[in-house]
Amino acid sequence: QAQLVESGGGLVQAGDSLRLSCAASGGTFSVYDMGWFRQAPGKEREFVAANHWRGGGTYYADSVKGRFTISRDNAKNTGYLQMNSLKPEDTALYYCAADASIGLDYHRGASWTYWGQGTQVIVSS
Repeated sequence: QAQLVESGGGLVQAGDSLRLSCAASGGTFSVYDMGWFRQAPGKEREFVAANHWRGGGTYYADSVKGRFTISRDNAKNTGYLQMNSLKPEDTALYYCAADASIGLDYHRGASWTYWGQGTQVIVSS
């Protein structure tokens, strides 16, 4: 049973960068698919990015493509979301997720088994 803890959120200005971290424990992180989701106030949770551990397939929401990068360091049992050129519309609570085999359902939050508690990102204009 994996436990996930996000960190790295904060208050930044538009155009700034942040790197979110997702520390995993209680499981073999290197064989888990990893994903990031976000939820803005009054909105539904939405997919941001995902990475398959096998084959390294990487996927992004259109809204973050070219600005965000998902990565992982299996030796540290940690996943990352590098966020560049942040916009006010990126303001949200960001969650990391993990699953033994998410396949092509990576964009569906309900498909992921393990979740962190979230880290807040606020981007001011």
